[in-house]
Amino acid sequence: MDVNQTFYCSVFDKKSQTKFICYTKRRNGTCRICLTDAADVWTSELTSDTLDHFRQRFALKSADDFIQKLSSACSRGDVSVVVGDLTADVHVGSGPADLRVTLNRLEAPQAQEELKELLFKMADSLTQSDGVSPSVSPVKNPLRRPTEFEPRQQNVAPSVMLKKRLPGTSLINPGTKKKLRATGVAFDDADED
Repeated sequence: MDVNQTFYCSVFDKKSQTKFICYTKRRNGTCRICLTDAADVWTSELTSDTLDHFRQRFALKSADDFIQKLSSACSRGDVSVVVGDLTADVHVGSGPADLRVTLNRLEAPQAQEELKELLFKMADSLTQSDGVSPSVSPVKNPLRRPTEFEPRQQNVAPSVMLKKRLPGTSLINPGTKKKLRATGVAFDDADED
């Protein structure tokens, strides 16, 4: 994982069972950890004091180490949050001595700006992972050919044309009719008395 890229993962508040997006971002040489439920945003900067505390207690040497720990914990499902009115605590790990970071809630205008930036950053990262440059819109690409919307052929053996099975034909032995079970003739024995 390139630690200079923004990291995203989804986490749960164990009390309310609400889902959140936890992500990191870098700006002007600082690293921030953020949390959002797509309406509110909580954030905290990983300051040198915070990193010193992490260094002593968890042997994390840098913000990159923290992001690596957060990433591996997310992949194992060992990250959870506890959200309050003004703060949110992100717990990394499942033990009693787990790593915990307290995030502060942003005011509405800052939160809206943060969500807008997050949305476009996620869209750009999805576009880049698909191999399309974010500066080229797939909708307005003048070099697009109509074949882009046709089914893709894979390198497989030539396909056999399947005939539609007619009603009454056998599945096991195609081409032959199913043999119907004899129904017999119903004799009425009541007249013979």
